Amino acid sequence: MIKKLLTYLAIPVIFIWLLITSFKASRWKPDNANELLSDFSWLNDWPKWLDIPLMKWINDWFKFFNEEYGIYFEIVNNFLLGAILSLKKFLVFLPWPLVIALVVAIVFFSSGRKVGTTVFVGICTFFIGFLHPKFWDKAIETTSIMLIGILICVFFGIPLGIIMSRSRKVRNAILPVLDLMQTIPSFCYLIPGIMLFGLGAVPAIIATVIYAIPPLVRLTDLGIRLVDIEVIEAAEAFGASRRQKLLGVQLPLALPNIMQGINQCTMMALAMVVIASMIGTRGLGDEVLLGLQQLNVGKATEAGLAIVLLAIVLDRITQAYGEKIQDRNRPLDKFNEKAKMKKAAKKQVTKESTKDGMEAEVKTN
Repeated sequence: MIKKLLTYLAIPVIFIWLLITSFKASRWKPDNANELLSDFSWLNDWPKWLDIPLMKWINDWFKFFNEEYGIYFEIVNNFLLGAILSLKKFLVFLPWPLVIALVVAIVFFSSGRKVGTTVFVGICTFFIGFLHPKFWDKAIETTSIMLIGILICVFFGIPLGIIMSRSRKVRNAILPVLDLMQTIPSFCYLIPGIMLFGLGAVPAIIATVIYAIPPLVRLTDLGIRLVDIEVIEAAEAFGASRRQKLLGVQLPLALPNIMQGINQCTMMALAMVVIASMIGTRGLGDEVLLGLQQLNVGKATEAGLAIVLLAIVLDRITQAYGEKIQDRNRPLDKFNEKAKMKKAAKKQVTKESTKDGMEAEVKTN
């Protein structure tokens, strides 16, 4: 009750403070506040003096932040740039038939040896270079940036989802932040990235992480919270610790949801390809942007098709592995259903035997 009362009192105080601050900071304010009471023309159009100096506050804060902590962002920039270049050089060094063979092998084993899915993904991978030879290297560059971004999302997103599932307070605090991250237009994520890391691939990775991490966090939290309470109670009955319950029970059962989150994260990361090309990021998005600037419909369409094929390849890999995990968990679900039926039948037999015993005792008396 006291917290709500303080909140209700703080809102009007903050609003009044913003009004006074905007009035004092404006260059267009009247010389005397009494003029506002004598001349009501400011009610017709929005007055110029009623303007929060938010731009100045943000610019001053970013300037101070860069001066104080710029060295740390330089270290992060060098690390991410080195990781991107190393992965790109490795993939470019491999012959293209070997890359296609590796993709096919990954899909074959991750999908549970599904031949149809494997052949389809192999054809899509081949057609990325078949559309235009330069698209092959562009696709590798795009894939390198995406993989680094997805790894960062997994590294931070899954632990954050686990923490949310274990604490209601943390969950209530993080959910509005996730809503904000998914509401802000994706182009706006490039602004802080450029100010902190400059132009190039690194700000594109930062923007990709901010844009793509919310679904992974949400689905990890959801998957852990949807684990059957009876399974957790059974683990507790065997004396499992919180860590053992998490690693041995909750995460394995929540893995289909987590894989779905990784799939959504991958698709949203790929959606940033064209937007990231606006700040100098090389890759397939660069070709789409160049085609649009030159009004070359064929060039933009070719690059767009290459992005679609790359999205299909990555989507099939993550989806196939998620379906494989679900197929593994189905026997466990059936076993749990049978165990519940046996338990219910045992209770029913116990009730009937108790009832018969009571009737026999009454007859004897």
